[in-house]
Amino acid sequence: MRIRAWAILTIATVLTAAPALAQMYNPDYPVCLQTYGIDGGYIGCGYTSLAQCALSAGGRAAQCIINPYFAGAQAPARQRDRRYRGVY
Repeated sequence: MRIRAWAILTIATVLTAAPALAQMYNPDYPVCLQTYGIDGGYIGCGYTSLAQCALSAGGRAAQCIINPYFAGAQAPARQRDRRYRGVY
């Protein structure tokens, strides 16, 4: 009887579990569109400029954000150390 109860409980748990929605930043694009809604929101990265994203966001509860995982992002250039290092 216990095995049957555990089996029913396990099946009920598996069938009622909803799949989790993955949130992914596409590293190929520098700008993402973040939308908001009653049932939640999402982030879609597929824009090459803020202006392009803003056209798509117009009239919706959305905002354009910079993609923090953009693969083409460059690190800021190091400033040259101005201390004296000897004879050049």
